Formats: sequence, structure tokens, C-alpha cells
Amino acid sequence: MTATPALPAILRAAFWMSGAIASFSTMAVAGRFVRVELDTFELMTCRSLVGLLIVLTVATATGKLHQINRQKLGLHLLRNISHFTGQNLWFFALTLIPLAQLFALEFTTPLWVTLLAPVFLAEALTRTRLIAALIGFAGVLIVTHPDPTNLNPGIIAAALCAIGFAGSVIATKRLTRTATITCIMFWLTGMQAVFGLVCGYIDGAFTWPSLAILHWVVLVGIAGLAGHFCLTQALNVAQAGVVMPMDFVRLPAIAVVGMLLYGEPLEWALLLGGSLIFLGNLLNIRSETRARRAQTI
Repeated sequence: MTATPALPAILRAAFWMSGAIASFSTMAVAGRFVRVELDTFELMTCRSLVGLLIVLTVATATGKLHQINRQKLGLHLLRNISHFTGQNLWFFALTLIPLAQLFALEFTTPLWVTLLAPVFLAEALTRTRLIAALIGFAGVLIVTHPDPTNLNPGIIAAALCAIGFAGSVIATKRLTRTATITCIMFWLTGMQAVFGLVCGYIDGAFTWPSLAILHWVVLVGIAGLAGHFCLTQALNVAQAGVVMPMDFVRLPAIAVVGMLLYGEPLEWALLLGGSLIFLGNLLNIRSETRARRAQTI
């Protein structure tokens, strides 16, 4: 018999994913203000430096600085290259298309994770997981109603960022098997600060934020770090195929934010697509809960 029941693990994962959803939504709002002055590489550099300062401060204060090590450094590098690419594409699309459309296209990430997890994480691709992912993806398509004849750079960037994020999620899940959260967050912020500086200086110039947007830059850094912390914690207590579909909830949430802050319309497609997204999540979580309960009997 298994000592730890399944339901608390699922609820803990849902709790951490709620934090990730709130953090990434906050980052999107703050990022729109920052992108007025900074390009994506400059924004990523500032965000990472803020995050690195927070990680080192918290690790020192809590006595966890010793947890930072160079084990699995190659996997850390692959994870952060993948995430850096996806995040730059995400910030690029942020000011070009509506928030709901950006998040919807980003949400092909769980589908990629569901399909790739059996290969890279040895997680079973069950029929229920596949159906849940497809239902959620159908909801995404309804929300975005993509038109191949009306593609623009923002839509293309948003679609491609999902591949980068999927690679990051797969690598993060593997890292959580041996690395601590502190170690993962240190290499996340440290490596991506270096990536941002190198890419930002390629054109021979680098713009640092003015005082007018400095508080937004700090908020992007805090929200981004908090989001990754929550996501990593969720992946630490539940399988990737269960955790990532929970992120679909961010779509209807950000659509409301876009309506309230930017006057972006709430269309019927969002309501229908959002309902399918919730259905896919519910199916996935209930199936996982039943399976774990059966293991305890």
C-alpha cells in the first residue's frame, strides 16, 4: 500500500499552478509597459538580473546557498536555452496580438508536453491524457480561430514559443528528480541573464530601463521568478502530463484582464473554448485521482 494518498498531491499541484497562473498573468501586464522602451533581449536581461538577486538573497537568508551546484549543468543549459528562446518569442508577440490570443497559442505547450513526456520522461501516454489534451487544444483553436491567410509575425512567434516552453518543461521535470528548487532557479536566472546580455549587445547597443518603467521591470522579474518557482513546485509533486493541462485556466483569466485593461473584446468563442479547456482539465485531474486511489487499495 502507498502511504501518501493521491488527492492531496493533485491539490498541491493545483495550488502551485494557481500561483503560476497569477504570476505569469501579472508578468504579461507588466511586460506590455516595459516593451515600450526595451526590446526582448534587454527585457529578458533585466528580468533575469532581478530574479538572480532575489534567488541569491533568499538562498543566503534561508541557508540554502550550498544547494547550488554544477550537477546536470548540461541539462540546465538545454533547459534555459529552450526557455530563453520561447520567452523571447513570447515577449515579442506580447504587444502585437491580443493577450487571449497570445496565451491561447502558448497553450499548445501542454499538448507538446503530453506527446513528448513518454519519450523524455517515460511517462505513460494514456488514452485519457491524450483525450484531455486534445479537448483542451480544441478549446484553444476555438478561441483563436486561426486563419492561415491572415498570419502575422505576432501569431507565428506565439505559436513557436510553445515549442520552446515545452522543452523547458520536459527538462525541468527531469531536473526536479535530483536538483533542488534553489539550484534550478539560480541557473535559470543566471544563465538567461548572460544569454540576454550577449544577444542584447549584438547590435552594439544596450538600453537599460528608465526610472519611468523601472518598477514595471522589477515586477516582471518578480512575477517571472514566482511563476517558475510555482511551476517547478507543481512539477515536483505531480507528473507533467497532469500539471501542464492545469495551465489552460490562464486563458479565460487573461482574457478578462485584457478586456478590463485594454478593451480587448470578450467573444463567444472564448466562452465556448474556455469551457472545453476546463472540461479537458477536469477529465485529466479526475482520471489521475482515480488511478492513484486505486493504487492505494
